[in-house]
Amino acid sequence: MEKMPFQPGMELEATMPASTTSAAAVTSTDWRVALPVLTGTNFQLREMRLDDAASLLAMLTTEEVSRFISPPPTTVEGFEKFIAWTHRERAAGNYVCFAVVPNGLDTAIGIFQVRTLEPGFGMAEWGFALGSPFWGTNLFADGARLVLDFAFNTVGVRRLEARAAVANARGNGALRKVGAVQEGVLRRSFLRNGVHHDQMLWSIFAEDWCQTSSKAVTH
Repeated sequence: MEKMPFQPGMELEATMPASTTSAAAVTSTDWRVALPVLTGTNFQLREMRLDDAASLLAMLTTEEVSRFISPPPTTVEGFEKFIAWTHRERAAGNYVCFAVVPNGLDTAIGIFQVRTLEPGFGMAEWGFALGSPFWGTNLFADGARLVLDFAFNTVGVRRLEARAAVANARGNGALRKVGAVQEGVLRRSFLRNGVHHDQMLWSIFAEDWCQTSSKAVTH
């Protein structure tokens, strides 16, 4: 998801409190009310908080991270507005955004996001961005599996798409490793820094993911 769904100016104010209820205390089974905490080997995926803004600014605005995504916010305030927007869109049933928090840290070093492409979330698009110090740590692969399980088994997504610039070898390789299928090339479909990039279109279907997950459990 290289075209970030939130853009500056879409919302004017961050209306969330600076610190929300601990994610570990969330007990609701309805993701529209609050996201559950998804626990990996050495990290958690949880609801975004306003106090993640500074760490996300540091992690996601470097050239190596941001070169293949729409320009992220450039200030802490901008990220606070983005985080508040994610809560409103989640409550509306349109969008899910998990903060990636490694064990030993309190704030996010990246995000996984899923947005609906049709009413009811039957078809959706997902994307991710992680701070470069955490590349190559297997955090993406483990986190992606948790997000895919959540999207298919909890949200009810039937078809999940992803787009990655052809030149983004790392992103395309990551999608292939989690079982996404390359469907084609979207020519000149992504504008970044005045350049139109070709993108790979990837997809995963719920039934295919369930089969893959079942094999992983039994082997």
